[in-house]
Amino acid sequence: MPYTVANFKTKKALQQAVLKGNVDVYQPGPFGPGVEDGEATIEGPHYPEPHRWYARVKVAGGMIPQGSKVK
Repeated sequence: MPYTVANFKTKKALQQAVLKGNVDVYQPGPFGPGVEDGEATIEGPHYPEPHRWYARVKVAGGMIPQGSKVK
């Protein structure tokens, strides 16, 4: 599953960041170089911390566009 480049500790922190601007996303490991445009499920915080939140977002050009809904 993809992550945001910034290590948001909560889903609310991600939502607030998306209101202010674009948020970059990436796909770690052997699953490909990037995140395809469309809907994706983002998880956080980053490994090695346990994942405590998941969010459905729209991805365009490797980022969550400013003002997008974070579900």
